[in-house]
Amino acid sequence: MTSVVLRDLTRRFENVTAVDRLNLEINSGELVAFLGPSGCGKTTTLRMITGLLLPSSGDVLFDDRSIVTVPTEKRGAVMVFQKHLLFPTISVGQNVGFGLRMQKVEKKEMDRRVSEMLELVKLPGFENRRAHQLSGGQQQRVALARALVVHPKVLLLDEPLANLDANLRLEMRELIRHIQRELGITTVFVTHDQEEAVMLADRIALMFDGVLQQYDVPQAFYQQPSSVRVAHFFRNDNLLGGTRRGDQVETALGVLQIDAARQRILDGAVLVTVRPEDVNLTPNPEAGNCVEAKVLLQVYMGTHTQVQLDVAGHTWLVHGTADFQARVGDPIRIQLPQPRIWLLPVS
Repeated sequence: MTSVVLRDLTRRFENVTAVDRLNLEINSGELVAFLGPSGCGKTTTLRMITGLLLPSSGDVLFDDRSIVTVPTEKRGAVMVFQKHLLFPTISVGQNVGFGLRMQKVEKKEMDRRVSEMLELVKLPGFENRRAHQLSGGQQQRVALARALVVHPKVLLLDEPLANLDANLRLEMRELIRHIQRELGITTVFVTHDQEEAVMLADRIALMFDGVLQQYDVPQAFYQQPSSVRVAHFFRNDNLLGGTRRGDQVETALGVLQIDAARQRILDGAVLVTVRPEDVNLTPNPEAGNCVEAKVLLQVYMGTHTQVQLDVAGHTWLVHGTADFQARVGDPIRIQLPQPRIWLLPVS
């Protein structure tokens, strides 16, 4: 297993900085997702790790050894692309064993390893089929087997599930996680899908405009976002201005009690946020932090009811139970649970 360290990694294309002084560490055997909107620099970062792009400045280290000057084929990193790029004129077995042939592995050993990899990706007995005889999901499994058969140090996945339908994506996510855990291989996964990143990753590196915004475990992006923009990206637009004073925040709705030890923001101007699923529509007055709101809209979503509220002139989204009922314009009292309130910087 291999650790990966990026130090001040930067890539410029003429006057555009695609990746700007990126610093992070990926532990040996860890699965890290690079997440962000299109054009944020995540795929450029992946290509610098694998050697398909040279950085403008900065360094990439495998096990504390710089590999920036090491040719791509000698880094021990393999990449699975969004398009599977299988050779159409040769069999599945030959596709999977292509890298082994380049390494001049003897045929008996190559056949054994190809068979082993096809078993691992749940395609046993597919050696003699051709790419056109496979579904999209099966072709992506063959591409994954082809990458893994050479026993790489680092596995790099560039949005490999983007072209699959919803059911196949879910199936492939589970397969990738299973294989990664079984082999213990250090893996970097690029995606623009928050759900995909949360489901697969040990840690997520969220990037905007070439800059790393937050690098943390998946839960932290929901409960402890580093900025308003990060909160927005993870579908939380519930914001309310206030002033923090110790374990309280003074707002237009009154004084809210907070868990002071949990917060990172010092006293002064702050933004209060509570995720939609954490706002309580059936408050317990004894628990405190009950505030007034007005119903703007409600939509039945099957598993829950999505309720849009006016909270001190701000539009909040709240998740109620599936049987929640209220009329548009109704006043309503809601509760902001103290352990779920998170403070963000005003900037």
